[in-house]
Amino acid sequence: MSTPIYEIPVQTITGEATTLATFRGKVLLVVNVASKCGLTKQYDALEKLYDQYKDKGLAVLGFPANDFAGQEPGSNDEIATFCRATFGVNFPMFSKIVVTGPETHPLYKELIAEEPKAVGETRAAFREKLAGFLAKNDATPNPEPGVLWNFEKFLVDRSGKVVGRFSPEVAPDDPSVVAAIEAALAN
Repeated sequence: MSTPIYEIPVQTITGEATTLATFRGKVLLVVNVASKCGLTKQYDALEKLYDQYKDKGLAVLGFPANDFAGQEPGSNDEIATFCRATFGVNFPMFSKIVVTGPETHPLYKELIAEEPKAVGETRAAFREKLAGFLAKNDATPNPEPGVLWNFEKFLVDRSGKVVGRFSPEVAPDDPSVVAAIEAALAN
């Protein structure tokens, strides 16, 4: 039996032990983030989504992960400072976690189990591009259903059920993401 996401222990970016219970009843966009990735500019769109929809019940939750080509090497303090200074991030950020492999954080194990397939018309092309990038280091992209790369997005409805998963290259302000958020907020 799976653990409801609200009960899984996490830590804030400043190191306080917590759970996602404080977000019960909200729509969540859970994103594994990284500061030194080609997709890092998505922080800007994530912050804009948060600003636009937070009063309607959306919480964007950032989980830094250094799982992909070492693109999140900093400490939690460095990550928080970078996010605030560079992108004006005000949405909740959490301590760095692992989102792939045997040490995958329980939150991500649950998210992946609930929604094993990400959507994105360009996911296959993005996977191929990643394969070329990673081949230089004798590495390959994560197999499905694992998180493919930084900035994969999981949409969780107000009851805590995963209702969408978007491939990393799908921008947070893509019409498909916005439509899914609005649909979840309407329920």
